[in-house]
Amino acid sequence: MVVIRSNKGKLKIDINPLSVMQLYIQDLKDKKEAGGVLLGRFIIDSKDIVVDRVTMPMVGDIRSRFKFIRSEKRHQKVITNAWIKSEGTCNYLGEWHTHPEDYPTPSGQDIKNWQEILSTRTFSSQYLYFVIVGIEETRIWEGNKRKLKIKRIR
Repeated sequence: MVVIRSNKGKLKIDINPLSVMQLYIQDLKDKKEAGGVLLGRFIIDSKDIVVDRVTMPMVGDIRSRFKFIRSEKRHQKVITNAWIKSEGTCNYLGEWHTHPEDYPTPSGQDIKNWQEILSTRTFSSQYLYFVIVGIEETRIWEGNKRKLKIKRIR
């Protein structure tokens, strides 16, 4: 999956992380929301970014049909280990979660959470990416840390 970023660069989600996220599609009424973080790299001498990996739901995450709250401590451990093992080339790029709808749209709570992440977390870029996996479509939003603006990208 490739989308165009605000700065005209590309954001590519490789097949492996995309496949992991799609394992959790809420296509049955008993499936709970799932989510995690996006990890990847900035491509040297370009404006492109590649998501190479995502975390999956972990013990300590709060999951229900219409809610996902990730465990900060466990997911952060994965982020930190990936950063160290890659010698600083694997970065935290954003968040993903599922919605039990065909064409997902962020809830008011999603937007509030994303703005809080943009304003309080430390990360290596001006932008973070927020993926919602729906039943029929996966959609991506770009959050701007400086402006605290969030917009859908295609």
